[in-house]
Amino acid sequence: MTPIFHLALLHDWEDAQRTGAYTVSTRGRTLAEEGFIHASRADQWTGVRDRFYADVAEPMVLLQIDPALLDVPVIDEEPFPGATETFPHIYGPLPVTAVVKTIPLDQRVAVEAPAGRTPSPAAPAAPVRPDVPQESFTRAYFREVFFNVAVVSIVLLVGTSGMALGATLPGDAGPAVGGLLGLVLGILLAVRVYRYRHPRPER
Repeated sequence: MTPIFHLALLHDWEDAQRTGAYTVSTRGRTLAEEGFIHASRADQWTGVRDRFYADVAEPMVLLQIDPALLDVPVIDEEPFPGATETFPHIYGPLPVTAVVKTIPLDQRVAVEAPAGRTPSPAAPAAPVRPDVPQESFTRAYFREVFFNVAVVSIVLLVGTSGMALGATLPGDAGPAVGGLLGLVLGILLAVRVYRYRHPRPER
């Protein structure tokens, strides 16, 4: 079975070895708080590390997990609505016996990706300002949810405004025409906002 991976602080992993189970969900969040343990595939963990752990100074390890050795569900889910990829989530404690390999990350050891997939490059971590708090995974998740809700609200607001304006036109078709035009304008505006928020990467 294809392995999955989890980024762990060394002291958290050492605690798990003493108790027999690992119960940290992600940086600053426990399994009890999050409801599951965040994990990644081989081509995903470097991106997660660079985004959420770039400023971590203490030792870290990469846990290589064999899903076949888990006695809890592993579900591939979107980290937030509209995401373009899914991540494996472990819905329960991670027994240390399911961790088949630990890799110290101070050497930035590369992990081979599954056939047909390209691993993310292990690029040097971006410099981090010490006076700026780093965004947690949960905070990023809810920020993305609120953004998507705002985009949908724009479409509904413009569409409703179009119907109201259409009601002032002569004929029974006025509200329908106004609503349709408002909906089209709302979608176009939402697309512009979404593209501004999620610019396409340069090739």
